[in-house]
Amino acid sequence: MSVATPARGQADNEAVSDPVLESLRQHFGETLFVEQAALTGMPVVWVPHEHLIDTLTFLRDMDGPFSMLFDLSAIDERLRGQRSGLPPSDFTVFYHLLSVDRNRDILLKVALTEDDLSVPTSVSVFPNANWYEREVWDMFGISFAGHPHLTRILMPPTWHGHPLRKDYPARATEFDPYTLTVEGQDTEQHALQFDPESWGMKRERNGAEFMFLNLGPNHPSAHGAFRIVLQLDGEEIVDCVPDIGYHHRGAEKMGERQSWHSFIPYTDRVDYTGGVMNNLPYILAVEKLAGIEVTDRAKTMRVMLAEMFRITSHLLFLGTYLQDLGAMSPVFFTFSDRQRAYKVIEGITGFRMHPAFFRIGGLAQDLPKGWEGLVQEFLDWMPKRLREYERAMMDNILVRERTRNVAAFNTEEALAWGVTGPNLRATGCDYDLRKQRPYSGYENFEFEIPLGKNGDVFDRGQLRIDEMRQSLRIIQQCVDHMPAGDYKADHPLTTPPPRERMLQHIETLITHFLQVSWGPVLKPNESCQLVEATKGINSYYLTSDGNTTSYRTRIRTPSFPHLQQIPALFRGGFVPDLIAHLGSIDFVMADVDR
Repeated sequence: MSVATPARGQADNEAVSDPVLESLRQHFGETLFVEQAALTGMPVVWVPHEHLIDTLTFLRDMDGPFSMLFDLSAIDERLRGQRSGLPPSDFTVFYHLLSVDRNRDILLKVALTEDDLSVPTSVSVFPNANWYEREVWDMFGISFAGHPHLTRILMPPTWHGHPLRKDYPARATEFDPYTLTVEGQDTEQHALQFDPESWGMKRERNGAEFMFLNLGPNHPSAHGAFRIVLQLDGEEIVDCVPDIGYHHRGAEKMGERQSWHSFIPYTDRVDYTGGVMNNLPYILAVEKLAGIEVTDRAKTMRVMLAEMFRITSHLLFLGTYLQDLGAMSPVFFTFSDRQRAYKVIEGITGFRMHPAFFRIGGLAQDLPKGWEGLVQEFLDWMPKRLREYERAMMDNILVRERTRNVAAFNTEEALAWGVTGPNLRATGCDYDLRKQRPYSGYENFEFEIPLGKNGDVFDRGQLRIDEMRQSLRIIQQCVDHMPAGDYKADHPLTTPPPRERMLQHIETLITHFLQVSWGPVLKPNESCQLVEATKGINSYYLTSDGNTTSYRTRIRTPSFPHLQQIPALFRGGFVPDLIAHLGSIDFVMADVDR
């Protein structure tokens, strides 16, 4: 699949010349849409409530289609003070669409009043809207007319209130002390009991009863607190219902109470195997709002550490993936190599899994003395290990028999369900943001994008081994060509300013004090940053209201849509193949639930 690359130097909003907006005007009329200036890197368009579905359908079916609903969420606008030029709105629902063919995005917004919090469902246009709409209802209380099953998804079914509303408490100290009586526990347990009829399932077929089996939420093959209820006829999966939310911690709510700077450590814990890879989209989105351009040295250091974490994440995947297929030994070897990688990460950052090392405007500190030898030792070790993994694992006849043509899907299906990253590229779709939309200096590196052919469990496993090889190439270039200069931008909103300057200039001392105690104050605006994270495309969509904290922090994670696709793949499939597929997705429940 060929991908168009946007011309460099284009402004973030191309309201006048953007061909997509011109097509919308020609089809719907000149005055139907309201365009919003923002730092999102894409057109932002307000759409009338009654034209939403027609607009989504038009964009999906146009030449060079926006074939992926990348994200769907909402904003409680009621306390937002800086809304000059925006349509009146108590709550806003937004739709982030992505076109692989155009390599472009567009953000649609729908304004709602507090006395009419309802929009039509878009499930008929984009099937993956199902879970996103449930999340919006759960978090904001906005309903979607015609939704097939509008129930809570992240909060327990007995929960009261909608947590991402601005009038909902953000801290535990604002709640009454939690107590759980025996009666209350029985109520909670009863609420979790699965009711097949409510999901349109029958209890029997041709006089034979189906078995309903809970896989999880405590099961090694579920890779975390994930529950999937299977409707079984013997080994055949007649239907299934994924159940998430057991790992929900309110990361987006935390992002709206912490300062711009103090939220950084929280990002590490979203995909907790991704480390600084999670810092990167957040930091880049904040830097857009602040107008900060970091140094080449800072960019290269970020790339090197991000690729180190791509390797550690893929090693974790490879060992558990093969363990799910029944191979017990590989996990010990991959974890051993993972420790070697963490030795490098710890030597540079001082921490292992969650270093929270990136900062607004740069990094926490410069590279330590002797870092080159530490990194080079790892680079010399890993290639032969990857060859061994390939020979002993992926060339194994049992692995091939258990993975070839299992849980296969094509590019069209992947895009319809919002699948990104290695799982998308396993279908043969050549789409990697590091190449298509280079960020943090990736355009300066030579590397290839591995692709699969069949989009099956085998390709998803092999692809990550190939990606580790490319990560090693990138890291080697970082070692060979690390730029000189500062590890932090010389900008007043960089947190904190350089200490040596702080000790010499009173103005910098004052700035340092304010940045550490309050954090930076960012001008009102909106920004969005997508990165090619370990498990797929991860993004942060930030709204600043001219304060020391984010007004709205939206975290779009790759694992969320990957799990939603499971029922579409496995109706008529078999339990052992489901276990193999769960291993091949490479998901983390904190990444799903946030």
